[in-house]
Amino acid sequence: MNYYVIIPTYNEEKFIALTLQSLVEQTVLPTKIVVVNDNSTDRTPEIVSEFVSNYSFISLVNKTSNAIHLPGSKVIQAFHEGEKNIDDNYDIIVKVDADLIFPNHYFETIINHFKMDNQIGMVGGFCYIEKDGKWVLENLTDKDHIRGALKAYRKETFKQIGGLKPNMGWDTVDELLCKYYNWKVVTDESLHVKHLKPTGASYNQTARFKQGEAFYTLGYGFFITAIASLKLAIRKGKPLLFLDYIKGFWKAKSSKKPLLVTEEQAKFIRAYRWKKIKEKLF
Repeated sequence: MNYYVIIPTYNEEKFIALTLQSLVEQTVLPTKIVVVNDNSTDRTPEIVSEFVSNYSFISLVNKTSNAIHLPGSKVIQAFHEGEKNIDDNYDIIVKVDADLIFPNHYFETIINHFKMDNQIGMVGGFCYIEKDGKWVLENLTDKDHIRGALKAYRKETFKQIGGLKPNMGWDTVDELLCKYYNWKVVTDESLHVKHLKPTGASYNQTARFKQGEAFYTLGYGFFITAIASLKLAIRKGKPLLFLDYIKGFWKAKSSKKPLLVTEEQAKFIRAYRWKKIKEKLF
């Protein structure tokens, strides 16, 4: 099985070389790596260009966009730019961030999962961040969720869910739609990936409102949003974020922001979420 990797990047001169080095040292190499330089103002494109000149399967695409970092939309628009520069001859498509170090057997293991079960639609490992000189699990989500930083999709699954949506919540709706279409989502706890820049380090208040908006556009409804908001705020160690998330939800609801899913899919998502909540409670 061959895999293509798309890496959206913006001002990642500190980390991009480490990410690319870990990819070119994989026991099973990617067939293609497309790095999308999204208007960086630092040395990111020069560093990537050095890799391009040494590895024929790496290419650099330059994109212009505004510099405001809103989670979801900017990164996925860059990913879409990368998609324009690949063909259809892949079995697995991967979206990764430009601040990760993969263990060298990472993608060999990912491929083995896909080969073992034709119903597996997505696979991923776990992000670890450095704290007090130790690498610890970046515990922002449940262990059955694949972090947005390292998503690998079977081609058929990727096409059936309609690719990635340029909105915050893209890395939740993809998994919910996987389940809607009866694909399995697999996480492998043996795969420890170093995440060099903690998630959300550069988010401002607008971005925080966006989280509540994302819960709305996923079709969660108010009660599931309240539970999800409280859980996320506590996990981030900032309980007051709960209020920002709820404000974002009501803002999206009152402006009738379009959902990322159909009514039927939203109904499925709510039922699935309630089922998961009940499983944890009882």
